Amino acid sequence: MLLIFTILVNLLQYYSWALIIYILLSWFPNARESVIGQFLARICEPYLDPFRRIIPPLGMIDISPIVAILVLRFATSGLGQLYQWIA
Repeated sequence: MLLIFTILVNLLQYYSWALIIYILLSWFPNARESVIGQFLARICEPYLDPFRRIIPPLGMIDISPIVAILVLRFATSGLGQLYQWIA
């Protein structure tokens, strides 16, 4: 059981880093059109889209990725709490 929780927590952390890198790519011109940018777009955009529909941008700043990352962090800590409760 510990192995499953460890794998899930690690996957959520890796996905959080993928989101952060994808967000940072928006600061560089044409970075999202690169192979890495397109790969990250394929795995990050389906997760970010619901947050973008719910949370409107504040002028030029899109805060929905911050909320999406916070949700992933809460899920990670929730898995830790669940494991402590089960074990």
